[in-house]
Amino acid sequence: MASLTPTLRPLACWKSILRHTRQQKAATRSLTTFRKPKPFTGPIADQVPTPHVNRKLKVLPPPPSVAALYKEPIKDLTEDQIRVLDPTGARTRLFSKTNTEAAKVGDVLLVRLKNGDPFAGVCINIRRRGIDTGILLRNELTRVGVEMWFKIYSPNVEGVEVVQRRAKRARRARLTYMRKPKHDMGSVQSIVAAYQRTRVGARTSNANDEGKKGGKRKVKGKK
Repeated sequence: MASLTPTLRPLACWKSILRHTRQQKAATRSLTTFRKPKPFTGPIADQVPTPHVNRKLKVLPPPPSVAALYKEPIKDLTEDQIRVLDPTGARTRLFSKTNTEAAKVGDVLLVRLKNGDPFAGVCINIRRRGIDTGILLRNELTRVGVEMWFKIYSPNVEGVEVVQRRAKRARRARLTYMRKPKHDMGSVQSIVAAYQRTRVGARTSNANDEGKKGGKRKVKGKK
């Protein structure tokens, strides 16, 4: 049986060589990282640090508080938006609770739109939510009940007119019972047509009165 001595000797030699190289690397690393202090040169006064002098800093006043300017920001923003969308304040007064001549549930209203045909119906609900104030109108078209919501401050709404007022004040805030056949008012087209005829008649009578007051105009070139 062959012995293992010839194979172990080279390994032992390599171990000793590697150990020696590690020691040399550690020595060179320690020499390179060693720091030598600088020699003292010059008078002592040059190396004494100068004393710190406290300078007066300019203190600026704090900016104005936004909370002090706008104590109720949501309310102020809503008022600004309503002022832009309703500069005359006519729509606000038409649906205000404090106005005695305001529109109420049960009245027949006519809404004119910029893009689309006008829609008339019985007001069965008024939802007052500031800039999102809306009305719910109910009418009957081709014997089918139709309900539509309209935002009174919408730019698409050109105007809201009261066609007919309810004879008695409604005891409910929402007249949802009018959806039943027993209480359904039906189509309001005849009421709207009569209202438009009266308006046209009033306009023509006013125009005739103005023409009579002005008198006949003289035409030049004729005797």
